[in-house]
Amino acid sequence: MPVALKRVYEPPSPDDGLRVLVDRVWPRGLSKAAAELDRWERDLAPSAELRKWFGHDPARWPEFRRRYRAELDDPKRQSSLAALRRQAKTDRVTLLYGASDDVHNQAVVLAELLNEQL
Repeated sequence: MPVALKRVYEPPSPDDGLRVLVDRVWPRGLSKAAAELDRWERDLAPSAELRKWFGHDPARWPEFRRRYRAELDDPKRQSSLAALRRQAKTDRVTLLYGASDDVHNQAVVLAELLNEQL
């Protein structure tokens, strides 16, 4: 079952399955109750340095994707990735993000990686 993407500000749906926030910082103006998360995987988010460097600049997207994938190769992150991958083999997994850009954000890269591995 492919990993899905959804902005965390969108209303939850039963079709979301496991709802996993993949941002390092909590989304502004959203209560934890309204988010209806199953998990918050802060450690799978890009490093603070990479996130600040990227700044959601589409011109930096190709390099951001390359650097973020390199960060995801870190052994400390591999166990979290493996757990999401196992879950996605049997259940729907929806990665949630706070960015307003639906195309240029870390959840897109993470979903690509997980879907490649499924």
